[in-house]
Amino acid sequence: MSHPNRRTALLGLASLAPAMVIALPASARTTRTVTTTQFAEIKVSLDTTIKGIRALAADCAREGDRWAAKWRRDAAKALREEPDMQERGVHWSLEREYETRSVIGRYVSVVRADYLNTGGAHPNLLIDTILWDGAVNKRVSIRPFFNETADNGPAMTALAELVRAAVLAEKKRRDIPQELIDDPEWLKDITPELTGLGPVTLAPSTEPNRSSGLTFHFHPYAVGPYAEGSYTVFVPWQSFEPFLSADGRALFAGERPADDAAKYQP
Repeated sequence: MSHPNRRTALLGLASLAPAMVIALPASARTTRTVTTTQFAEIKVSLDTTIKGIRALAADCAREGDRWAAKWRRDAAKALREEPDMQERGVHWSLEREYETRSVIGRYVSVVRADYLNTGGAHPNLLIDTILWDGAVNKRVSIRPFFNETADNGPAMTALAELVRAAVLAEKKRRDIPQELIDDPEWLKDITPELTGLGPVTLAPSTEPNRSSGLTFHFHPYAVGPYAEGSYTVFVPWQSFEPFLSADGRALFAGERPADDAAKYQP
């Protein structure tokens, strides 16, 4: 499910016009992989919390190494096809950053951000998330927290509506022009399916080892034009409480801390 503007943005990665530089957010992280040539610099970074969880760090590192290798091949191919790019001052800079969103009991939420500057009209940012279950040492979904997760079923339909409402509320808070808020095209990819809600993490809570709800992370072009930037929206657990399973009821409680809300509002 891709938006036409999003396709244009991704195609722009191969463009060779001058580009600005995206500044990475400040965080405590270490760099695992660095590939530097005269043409490209490719990095994979894991923050210190992830580095301290051995199985999670190994999982992210394996994925990051595959990602770096893919871009290394792409850079070499691009340079073979257009060997004068260096003379024109084109330089690729790519970084994949794994950053801890929350640690709640056995669950670690990670935001994976790809910063891609390959000489297009502007750099690109892609966001995805990882939910890690430390009890079984593997990636999991939010499926066990709900009593049913059928496509177009009651729980997913309710959650999709809640996510859309949260995005619209954030657009209004940012004073986005009403014609853009009313444009249904930007929210059509939020669908009543477990994989259609958007990249999701567990929000921290005022109660220890509990989550106050779900945060959804959208990169530029996902729910609005590039100029609107990225969106992180929050859905409190009370809004979907009727659909929680026993595991979900044991996980969700309390309120979202004020400092967490401030962190994810520009």
